[in-house]
Amino acid sequence: MQSLIGTGVALITPFKDDFTVDVEALRRIVNFSIDGGVEYLVILGTTAENATLTTAEKELVINTIVDVNAGRLPLILGVGGNNTLAIVDELKTRDFSAFEAILSVSPYYNKPSQEGIYQHFKAIAEASPIPVILYNVPGRTSSNMLPSTVIRLAKDFENIVAIKEAAGDIVQAMQLIKNKPKDFLVISGDDMIALPMVLAGGSGVISVIGQGFPKEFSEMIRLGLNRKVDDAYKLHYLLADCIDMIFEQGNPAGIKEVFKSLGITENVLRLPLVCVDESLSNRLDVFVKNMVKSS
Repeated sequence: MQSLIGTGVALITPFKDDFTVDVEALRRIVNFSIDGGVEYLVILGTTAENATLTTAEKELVINTIVDVNAGRLPLILGVGGNNTLAIVDELKTRDFSAFEAILSVSPYYNKPSQEGIYQHFKAIAEASPIPVILYNVPGRTSSNMLPSTVIRLAKDFENIVAIKEAAGDIVQAMQLIKNKPKDFLVISGDDMIALPMVLAGGSGVISVIGQGFPKEFSEMIRLGLNRKVDDAYKLHYLLADCIDMIFEQGNPAGIKEVFKSLGITENVLRLPLVCVDESLSNRLDVFVKNMVKSS
């Protein structure tokens, strides 16, 4: 799928001081990412704090982003969890006309076997009316979807078109790239190794930092895809310190602090997540202000 090559961003959900969804800030964030040159938008991923959103709030977020995007970029919707039947039911009842694909995380907490992971995604693939992007993030799910399982799914189901690979393991990523079917996409889910994965044959990234610095990060990925290695790594090292910082005290606390420094939204999170401490806030603010000055 050509629409998934390049930089997608996993959008945050901004909150007001009273913890309600800040719709106007969300509209600003969407426009900021689009204007910065990213290739597609991901709605209700982990970065959106969707675990703490009500059903009504999720619909508000979806409808707001669909409205402000107005067909400008492809949209990917997060539809995943650890209750397979509930996901299948949503896939059979939701209107997906605004979406290019779904992003579905490997089941968390239950810790299924590789066969359990396969059967979970088999059920999703058979129920989904649109293409499926697998999402492997062992740091959050407590289980690693092995390359052999991914390749098996990719070969068995034509509508499983890609994986967001966020194990943080470049060797595992290279195994996927080496053994995948021709048109299956391996997308980085780790900002720090996104460029190395692209240079190894990956198709791009679903990024967190990309929404804070969309111009620089999406250009880095495009340069990598075009094999302009030295220029791409200049941008990588320009952003590397900030990539470390935004994950230092958890996601999305770091990227929300970046948006606060940019004047786009306040840094408000819902428990059990909390804002970054004063030290990290100051360091991020200095980085952002320096980037704005130099741009």
